[in-house]
Amino acid sequence: MQRFKNILCVIEHGDASQPALERAVALAENNQAGLTVVDVIPRVTAGMGMPDGGPISRDLQAAMVSEHEARIVALVKPYLQRLDIQHKVLLGTSFLEVIRAVLRNGHDLVIKCPESPSWLGHFFSGDDMHLLRKCPCPVWLVKPGAPKTYQRILAAVDVNDGYTPKELNTRHRTNVQILEMAASLAILESAELHVVHAWESTIESISGFVFSSDISSERLAANIEQERRQHQQFLDELLRKISTESESARGALDYLKPRTHLLKGAARKEVPALAKRLGVDCIVMGTVARTGIRGFIMGNTAETILEQIDCSVLAIKPCGFVTPVTLAE
Repeated sequence: MQRFKNILCVIEHGDASQPALERAVALAENNQAGLTVVDVIPRVTAGMGMPDGGPISRDLQAAMVSEHEARIVALVKPYLQRLDIQHKVLLGTSFLEVIRAVLRNGHDLVIKCPESPSWLGHFFSGDDMHLLRKCPCPVWLVKPGAPKTYQRILAAVDVNDGYTPKELNTRHRTNVQILEMAASLAILESAELHVVHAWESTIESISGFVFSSDISSERLAANIEQERRQHQQFLDELLRKISTESESARGALDYLKPRTHLLKGAARKEVPALAKRLGVDCIVMGTVARTGIRGFIMGNTAETILEQIDCSVLAIKPCGFVTPVTLAE
């Protein structure tokens, strides 16, 4: 399945961005897609101790642009015989200029290495978190030091039914996007595909219910098992729907034979734990909790998961997402 046609690769860390560039090149070749490579540097302003727009600041800005352009050229040179690569140095705040480039040029994927090369603690910080929250297209953050070929891809879906009909439809479409992109990536990488859904027992979550003397432990266990079967049914139904809605998806899933994981517990705990147990190389997941309004927020569950994982992530926005970032500065 060819998913991307106009890829934007951000290289702000020199040679440390090489893993992202290599994956962007491979993906562009596989998809016969356009590829643009950008670096983002701050504008030289009066706040830096010199007159704003004066000759000294203009000369310094031009020198910085020239230096970073030369670095981009050196990084992309080994790949120019394989495909045409556009490149540019952008001026301003990194996440804003990247998103504006997406809006201006219709990019359908942003790929970059995270800000923190150590991948310790909150490695998705600053501009990375802004991109994950606000970029209108998928964002693929490639872990430095990751293997050149992924072995295991994990698609994290949400098939809970406790939403309004409109929200259920949006979440279904997002789940479809997640699975299609995860399957596409798994085929490209010749990797295993795993699909996870974490669920919490409604019965157990009712305050004091499990301690009630009016219900036996056997009946409680039976009710929880009924909930588990319902969530399994929801997950199986999602996979069946995708197979009936898309012929290409059906072929991909038939070929990959994904392993499903139905985990009882909070997604914020169970998904990172599963990723660690499996040795997952990349998680494909949604990142936005609310839809239908301008200025979306990242869901607490998604943000907590991102703070715990130590693998690459491909983050998907829901259908209808509108970024709060505009082209006007």
